[in-house]
Amino acid sequence: MRNAYLAGKMAELVLATANARYSHTSLALRALKANLGRLAAGTALLEFTLDDRPADILEKIIFLEPRIIGLSVYLWNAVLLEDVVSLIKLLRPDIAVVLGGPEVSFETAEQRICSLADYVISGEGELEFARLCGLLLEDRKPEGKVIQAAELDLKTIELPYEYYCAEDIAHRTVYVEMSRGCSHGCEFCLSSLSRRVRRFAEDDFLKALQSLWERGARSFKFIDRSLHLSATPRLLDFFLDCAQEGLFVHFELIPDKLRPDLLEALARFPKGAIQIEAGVQTLNEEVAARIGRKQNTERALCNIKDLLTKTGVHVHTDLVVGLPGEDLASLAKGFDRLIALSPQEIQIGILKRLRGAPISRHDEEWSARYNPKPPYDVLENRLLDFKTLQRLKRLARYFDLIYNSGKFRSTSKLILKADSPFDRFLRLSDWLYTKTGQTQAIAQRRLIELVYAFLVEELGISPGEAADKLTADSADRQQAKASALPPRQRRHVRA
Repeated sequence: MRNAYLAGKMAELVLATANARYSHTSLALRALKANLGRLAAGTALLEFTLDDRPADILEKIIFLEPRIIGLSVYLWNAVLLEDVVSLIKLLRPDIAVVLGGPEVSFETAEQRICSLADYVISGEGELEFARLCGLLLEDRKPEGKVIQAAELDLKTIELPYEYYCAEDIAHRTVYVEMSRGCSHGCEFCLSSLSRRVRRFAEDDFLKALQSLWERGARSFKFIDRSLHLSATPRLLDFFLDCAQEGLFVHFELIPDKLRPDLLEALARFPKGAIQIEAGVQTLNEEVAARIGRKQNTERALCNIKDLLTKTGVHVHTDLVVGLPGEDLASLAKGFDRLIALSPQEIQIGILKRLRGAPISRHDEEWSARYNPKPPYDVLENRLLDFKTLQRLKRLARYFDLIYNSGKFRSTSKLILKADSPFDRFLRLSDWLYTKTGQTQAIAQRRLIELVYAFLVEELGISPGEAADKLTADSADRQQAKASALPPRQRRHVRA
């Protein structure tokens, strides 16, 4: 927990959330505070993590004696914050609780956390939250519990970046956004509901970046939906001028939209300084069309190859398991085509039915069944039964531990050297689960021993060759410790 802005003082308003881990920060809380006007001075920001207990969160919030508590609710923290709200209402029912965030912007009538709270703001809440707080502090209660916020003109709202404190800048991820909305219509994503791309005022945004840089920020993560829409020559020139040891910038990119000028600019950055999240999702064009994703698959693969061969960018790609109409053979084919390019990471994600996402319109046709509790992951559908999806979830976890982590770069090439790398890794995944019965909390030394055993006992690799690969990986891990890049990214950067 942190209260960096009003330590030891009372606060009329408290803005709080629970991040997945300490290294994350909440851009949403800072955006709300930045637009509170005169109320900002009496507003405290509290950030917790999923490891915090509800009673401890409650204690730290009510210690400040607020009249209003605003909670930012997401998929990952909804269960924890529901418990927090129930405790607030049990002990301090006089405090007004206001919810916002994607998890509570849809299907509010079905959620207990919404029934417990006093108000729910659906959509972009900067201005509506300020208006609501003004009314409540004047003891004027608005009609209705659920407030639908209008889509904002981003050039008219205040930027939040002054509310990143020295501790954030020194130890945590600084999240930034230059635009909102997405031109794609992928039905599993809530951004598909807002196809109009809106941009913040470029001059103001660049001034804010300059201020963050002067205060010591070196790691930036853009949450914009696509690099090609929001990144301008001035933005990339800013980071090029700042390029030095320790700079790390994460962008998202729709890979078939990579422009030649962007490729040229990215090639000028030091190796590993830029990470591109290139969302592929599926290489089955029929499936992509079914979920509203317009994608030129061949161009996407060509552009990813260019990023990998013509720049020093760290490429993080994505595949989604469980999309309507994609069977195991199709998924394997897509994986094999993507791994052939040797991206630094392939995140194998499991389809989730987010509240409000249009993907649910396919449920009946494809017999999709989802977990009713967060993270709302698909449990089975007509083409992938429950047993198969369990295997694929384990594969995703083991692939992250072995390939994506960068800890087994040489060994991964040996494992994946097969007619179908997907089939080979699924075989490894099944074998690991048989041996361990777990996908979490596997010690590094134990994992190395297991990978060695698989290579020798299952694949028939000579003990000497298997040991050489694992030794080379160990040397790489030691060398990577000297880099200023984030741990995972620096393991993928060769000297």
